Amino acid sequence: MKKIRCAIYTRKSSDDGLEQDFNSLDAQHEACAAFITSQKNEGWVQVPDRYDDGGISGGTMERPGLQRLLADIHRGAVDQILVYKIDRLTRSLADFAKIVDILDASGASFVSVTQSFNTATSMGRLTLNMLLSFAQFEREVTAERIRDKIAASKRKGLWMGGNVPLGYEPAGRTLKIREADARTIRTIYDLYRQHRNIRVVKAEADKLGLRTAIRTLSSGRLKGGTPFSFGHIYHILTNPIYAGRIRHKAKVWPGQHPPLIDPAVWDALQELLKAGAVILRSGKGRNSDGAKRHVSLLTGKVFDETGDRLTPSHTQTAKGRRLRYYVSHRLIRSSDPKDPGGWRLPAPELETLLADLVRNHLRVPTVQANIVSDATTEEVASSVKLLTELAGGEIETGDEKGGELLCLVERVQIAPGKIGIVLSAKEVAARLRTEQGRISADHLILEYAFRHRKRGVETKLILADAAGTRDETLFRNIALAHRYFGMIRSGQTYAEIAEAEGASKRRIQHLLELAFLAPDVIRDVFEGRQPTGLTSDWLKSHAFPSIWKEQRAQFKSL
Repeated sequence: MKKIRCAIYTRKSSDDGLEQDFNSLDAQHEACAAFITSQKNEGWVQVPDRYDDGGISGGTMERPGLQRLLADIHRGAVDQILVYKIDRLTRSLADFAKIVDILDASGASFVSVTQSFNTATSMGRLTLNMLLSFAQFEREVTAERIRDKIAASKRKGLWMGGNVPLGYEPAGRTLKIREADARTIRTIYDLYRQHRNIRVVKAEADKLGLRTAIRTLSSGRLKGGTPFSFGHIYHILTNPIYAGRIRHKAKVWPGQHPPLIDPAVWDALQELLKAGAVILRSGKGRNSDGAKRHVSLLTGKVFDETGDRLTPSHTQTAKGRRLRYYVSHRLIRSSDPKDPGGWRLPAPELETLLADLVRNHLRVPTVQANIVSDATTEEVASSVKLLTELAGGEIETGDEKGGELLCLVERVQIAPGKIGIVLSAKEVAARLRTEQGRISADHLILEYAFRHRKRGVETKLILADAAGTRDETLFRNIALAHRYFGMIRSGQTYAEIAEAEGASKRRIQHLLELAFLAPDVIRDVFEGRQPTGLTSDWLKSHAFPSIWKEQRAQFKSL
C-alpha cells in the first residue's frame, strides 16, 4: 500500500491565548492528527514537522509556516495537507487558486477534517470554491465594518491609534498633552510664524538642538532622536491634530483632545503655507540691492563622473545681475576656469530640470502605487493622493514647488551623456507619512540620457529623449527673412518693404541675412536642436559666412 504523507497546517488570526499551554493551534493539530489516525488503513502517515502560524491573518500568503509547507510540497516531501477548517488555510479565493496550482503541480491534495470533501475530487473542489467565496466575503465584510467603525469614531473626534504625534501621549480613546515634547512643537510653529520659510525653520531647529521623538519598535530597537527633516517639519505644520482636530482621509473633524496650537493660528498658518508666502524679517532673504536672495538647493548633492562635488558659485554681470552656477570643485581650485575637464552648469536651469524630472517620476502610476512596500489599498490610495498633490502644477525657475521637489533629492550624479538622481527614502517617507523602511529603493533611483552643449564656459544639459525646445523668436525671424527675400526678388526695395511691414530698413537688412542659412541649420532650429548659442541676438551681432559648409563649422562651436 502506498503511503500518503500528511502535513497538518494550523493558523490563528490573533495572538490572544497563544501563551497558554494548550491553545487553539494545539486543538486544531490534535483534531487533524486524530483524523489521520482514522485513515491509517488508507496509508495515511503524519509527517513529524508542524506547520503553525499564530497571530497572522488568512488574507495574506506571507506566513512563515505556510511558506515552509509549500516549499516542502514543491520538493515532494508532502502528499496531502490537512486543516481543521478551510479558512485556516486561506480566506482569499485568489490565494487558494495559487495554492491549488502548487498542489496540482506536485501531485498533492488538500483535506478539511471538519468539512467532508477533499481536492482530489471535482465535487470537493466545487464545494471548496463555494466555501472560500463565503470566507472571502466574510473577511471583506469584517474589514468594511472595521473601516466604518474607525470612520464613525473619528467623526466623534476619538483617537483611533497609530503613531502618537510628537507632543501628545495616548489617554484611552483620546490624547493628552505631553509637555516635554509639546515645547518642541510650539517652538517649530513659533519659528515658522517668525521666519515663514521651512528651510529657515529647519536651520533654526537644528541650532536649537530639536530632535524627533524616540520610539521603541516591536523588535525592541529604538528609532528617532534625529534632527527634523524638511518633510517632517512640513508634516508637523500641516497636521490638524495640533489644532485639536482629527483627520480621516480627506476630511477633518473636531477632536476630543486639547489643541497644542490655537485653531485660529493654525488656520492662518495653513493659508501662508498654501500661498507659498516667504515673508521674512526686514533685510533677511534679500541681497544688499534689495533683490531676492536665491538659495542653491542642491548644495552638497551634485557630483560629477570623477566623484568631484559641484560647488555653488556665482558671477556678477556689468549691470549687477547675479548669475548662479554649479561648478566642479577642481575648477574652483584651478587657475584655469575654462578647464574642459570640469562642469560649469547654470544653477536655475539645472534646478528646474531636476525638479521637473522628479515631478514626472512621481506622476508615474506604477511609482505612485508601489513606492510604499506591502501597502494596503487605503495606503496606496493615500500615496497616490499625496504624490499627485506634491507633483502637481508646473514648475517655474526658483519657485517653492521646485524647491519642495528638490528637497527629496539625496544625490545627483552627472557624467557625459548620463544623469542619475537618487531620492531620499527619509524625505519621501515623511511626505507619505509612513516609515522609512517601507519605501521601495527601486523607485528612488532615476536615470536619464542627455546631450550637453557648451555655451562659452558654461554647459547646458538637454535630455536626449525629450523633444527639443524650439526658439520661437529665431524661427519666426527666419520665416520673415525668407518672406523679405521673396519681396526683394519680386523687385521691391528695402524702403518699400520697411514701409509695408512697419519696420526699419536696418531691421529688414539684418533679418534678410537669415534667408541664407543652410537648410539643415533651419531644420535644426525648427526641431529645437540648434546649438545653444545660436540665437537671434547672436546672429544679429555676429557675421557668418554664406557658404553652408563654413556656417556649419562656425555654428558647431557655439
